[in-house]
This record gives sequence, structure tokens and C-alpha cells, in this order.
Amino acid sequence: MVRDHGPAPPLGAAPSGAAGTRFLVWAPAASAVRLRIVGPPALDVAMHPCGHGYYEAVVEGAGPGTRYWYCLDDGPARSDPASRCQPEGVHGPSEVVSETFPWTDAAWRGRPLAQYVIYELHVGAFTPEGTFDAALPRLDALAAAGVTAVEIMPVAHFPGARNWGYDGAYLFAVHEAYGGPAGFKRLVDACHARGLAVVLDVVYNHFGPEGSYVGEFGPYFTDRYRTPWGAAVNFDGPQSDGVRRFFIENALRWIDEFHVDALRLDAVHAIMDQSAQPFLAQLADAVHAQAARCGRMVYAIAESNLNDPRLVRPGARGGYGLDAQWSDDLHHALHAVLTPERTGYYADYGGVADLGRALADGFVYAGRYSPYRRRRYGAPCGDLGGHRFVVCTQNHDQVGNRARGDRLTRLVSFEALKAAAGVVLLSPYVPLLFMGEEYGEPAPFQYFTSHSDPALGEAVRRGRRAEFEAWGGADEVPDPQDPATFLRSKLTWELRERGHHRALLDFYTELLRLRRAVPALTALDRETMRVHVREEQRLLVLHRWHGRSHAVAAFNFGDAALEASLPAPRGRWTVMLDSSDARWGGPGRVAPPAVESNGLAALRLGPAAFVLLVCGQGGERPPA
Repeated sequence: MVRDHGPAPPLGAAPSGAAGTRFLVWAPAASAVRLRIVGPPALDVAMHPCGHGYYEAVVEGAGPGTRYWYCLDDGPARSDPASRCQPEGVHGPSEVVSETFPWTDAAWRGRPLAQYVIYELHVGAFTPEGTFDAALPRLDALAAAGVTAVEIMPVAHFPGARNWGYDGAYLFAVHEAYGGPAGFKRLVDACHARGLAVVLDVVYNHFGPEGSYVGEFGPYFTDRYRTPWGAAVNFDGPQSDGVRRFFIENALRWIDEFHVDALRLDAVHAIMDQSAQPFLAQLADAVHAQAARCGRMVYAIAESNLNDPRLVRPGARGGYGLDAQWSDDLHHALHAVLTPERTGYYADYGGVADLGRALADGFVYAGRYSPYRRRRYGAPCGDLGGHRFVVCTQNHDQVGNRARGDRLTRLVSFEALKAAAGVVLLSPYVPLLFMGEEYGEPAPFQYFTSHSDPALGEAVRRGRRAEFEAWGGADEVPDPQDPATFLRSKLTWELRERGHHRALLDFYTELLRLRRAVPALTALDRETMRVHVREEQRLLVLHRWHGRSHAVAAFNFGDAALEASLPAPRGRWTVMLDSSDARWGGPGRVAPPAVESNGLAALRLGPAAFVLLVCGQGGERPPA
């Protein structure tokens, strides 16, 4: 029964027609396991031990819709750790689910990671209805704006009906409040029909605090390490093979059964593992092997605050072989340039030079001393390509983990919003947009939960306030358990067609069009890029090239217009975009249609504005 990963029999309940349903559970902590079928008719079945802590039973007639429990020794009935469905919540029985679905994406093979423009969304807050099906009519608008990949925040079953998703108790089960497994498959199928890849956020560093009983089944946790959520998951201790199998089988299920194109691995810095073959490397190998079997491009993307390039280096070069990782440094450096905030980790950032370093090197801290951490931090990225890094101006963490959940829209001017978009979308990295960013959504994104345990709900309230004591603003933290906190976080879709919101949406759409059309911007090559910074002028110049195609983006982060001499190869440069243009809701274009460069190009930049110039093969010249 012991194996790294593989085909049937899978963990959980697997219906197989006339042969009945096979139930398989890993419960090495038990000396006997009984399967209890919820009637009518009720049925108790002694499960057969099949070695190494696994128990198995095959029950005829227990097809899809059958609800069941596991009873360990003489203990209480518990849900299946690998449950596919929890129709009565985290404390209720599990349900057998059919994997059959009328897929229409047989021709879909995925996208190269370098083509990803990721749009992160929370299913519950994305639409008024908060379901997978309600999201379907919105997909055309995302594709039209230039989005190529939709990232879904965790859908694993959590307590209640409102949650960010990182409190998942049943990692194999799609939450019923969103539409269950069939609803998620409809969303993935619809995305593929529009050329949109699907990234799913998965949490392998902890289980939620309510409704998970995996610790009663086996040694899923270890007391050798601690994480922000308590005991760490046991990835390197005794009997960790079974724990690893659980998580790897979970990852492969999303790829195989749900046709997901990439997994975003939450907070891998909280996955504690001292083994010679790290779990993350084993997971990367399993994902890539499954992709080869499916004939599709599938990726594993790490969220990490370690600034450690080993995560994405190939195994042959001593790395873990993951496909990409988030670069928080670019977000932090950009935020510090645009705002005066210097609390928490923003204390490590400030000048335009830090932003330039993030653009040029991938990380700001790549072995430098970090005052905030009070130690040297990170390592150089070397020759890693730009497609190995995901960057953003906003995401659920950076917005939602503010005291009031206020977006960048509420913190900076409209012109600065456009400049921030320019930095991310013209960078040689994979860009991520947070839902609503593309039109300047003003609604906050706040932390919300719906725990059924009153004591836990109160602990979450207190903990949330305590978290912001050091940052200031603890008194402003909304109650996560209040349904109004969730309702405030929903998007206001009708704003997309109004005033400056429409102008910003058009601006994002044009930036993404240029990113696709200009070869210098399409190639995510860090070697064919130069960054110039003039701190005293708050000027940053990004020069990228590919073959004969050159692009120069000049950013003025100052409050006044600026006359600048930009380093640019000799030739005639077309001004493809000026963020000050009235077309984009700005005060009025200041740059001419074209400029000549003799090695330096003289150009006027509006306050908090940027200009994009192209020379050689590039996008079409914009209308006058």
C-alpha cells in the first residue's frame, strides 16, 4: 500500500458503478476502523487492514450521494480526511461524489508560464451571488482586458459559509457554498473555453482550526516545529510517508479530476522539512509527471517570503524544481515609493533605488542585511528567467492584512495607480492583478470568517486586533465574524463602465496589449534589461530589448513635472503611451508623439506619471 503517489486506489471514497464504492483511509493511530454508512439503510462495515496503517472496504450500493463516517476503535464518528464533499459542514458526515463530468476542453493544453497574466479572485466576493456559476458571465470581460490566467483563492471546505479559504478542514472537498465540485468544474471548463488557465490556491502548511480531525487518524502533525498556526505538518518525521502521500494525492487530484493548470502553494516557508528529499521537491516532480501524463502544461508556484532561489532551481542544480515563486520585495518596494508607510516590513524599503533593485534582480534582499528581520536575508537569483517570479501591486494578503483592508485605490492618487500598474505590467516578470484592481475598485477586502464555535470566533477577533498592535490601527480592525465584513468586501462590478474607473480599465487593457505586441516586453528575459535610477529626481528608467525591438519606460515618482534625459539607444523612438494622457483620465499628455535619441532622449514627464517609448519592431503607433 505504501507508494509516493499513483493511480487507484485513491484515498477517500471512489465509486465504480456496479462494483460499488471503494473506501480507503490512512489511520495508523487506530487498531481498528469501522465504516458507518448513514441510512436508510444504516450500515456498519469493519474495514480491512491492508498494511502500513491503511484500511479499506468495498460497499455495493453506496453510490454517489451516500453519506458516511469513519469510527476509529471505540471513538466517535469522524468525517473522512480525504472527503470529497461535506454537505452538512465540517462537523457532518462525508458524501460519496461522482467524478463524471461532461468536459469540453479536450483540446486545451495550457499556456506557457511566460504568457500568464494572473487575476486573483475570491469566489465569494467576486460577484453578489458568490458562486462559481455566477463568475461565468464575468470571464469574457477578464479575457478582453488581457487576463490569461484566473487564480482562485482556496475552495477547500472550511467552517461556515464565509472565509478567505485558508482555514480549510477538508482539503479534497470543494465548498458547497460556492457550488461544490460540479460548480468548480463548470468554472474551469468555461475558463479553458476562453483561453484562460486556472490557478488554484492550495494550503499544505496547516489545517484550519475548526472541524479537522486528521490528528486522530495519524501523525499528521509534529511538535518538533511551530508555525503561525500551531504545530507543523509532519513532512519529515516518523510515518511522514503517509502524510506526504495525502498532500501529493490532493495536488494531483486538482490537476487530473478538475483540470487545474497550476497550483499556488500557500506560504511554503511554513512547510518545515529537514529531509534529504524535501516534500516540495517531491511535489514538484509529481506535478510535472502528472502534466506529462495528461499532455498539458501544469505548474507549481510557491508563495514564499524567504527570497530563496533554490525553490525554483532545477533539482540537478540543487533546487526544488518548482516553476515560479512570488516576489514580495517588488510589492513592498513599490508600496514604499508610493506611500509614506514604514511600519512592519515596509521599514526595510524606501527609495526608488530599492524598486530599481527589485526590477533588476528579482529581490531587493538577496543577501543584504534586513533591519526589520535584524539579519542578512535572501540570496541572489543568478540567471533565473523572469517567468520564475510573480509580482503585483496588490493581492489578498497585502490588502486584506491591513487593519481596514483598504486597497491601493484608497491610499494613492489616480495617477500613482497608473504608475504602479506600469511598473508591474512592463516588468520582465509574471504579473498578478487582484480582483477589481483593473478598474480601481474602492471597496475594501477585509478578513472574514464564520466559525460556528463562539469561543473560536472570539479568539479570532482578539487575535486579529493583537496582530495590528505593532502596526497601529488595532481599534480599526473590523470583526471577522460579522457578516457585514464579508459584504463590504464584495466587488462593485457596475463601476467598470463609469468615469475614471472605465479609463483605468482601458489603461490596463492597453498596457496588456502592448505587453503582448512589443517583442521587447513579451520576452521575460532578465538578461536583456537595464534599470537606471536617479534618486534625487525620483526617476526610474527601465530599458528592455529583444532582438531589434527596444522599449524604455520612464517613471516619475515625484509630485511635479520633470524634464529628464533618458538613457536610450540611438534612433527615433515612438511614444506608445503617456499615463498623463486625458484618454486615461489624466491631466493631459505632456510627451510628444516621438523623440530622437543620440544616446540620451530628452522627455518631459508629468507628476506621478510614466511614458513608454518603443524603437525597432514593436506595437502599432497609437492614435494622435
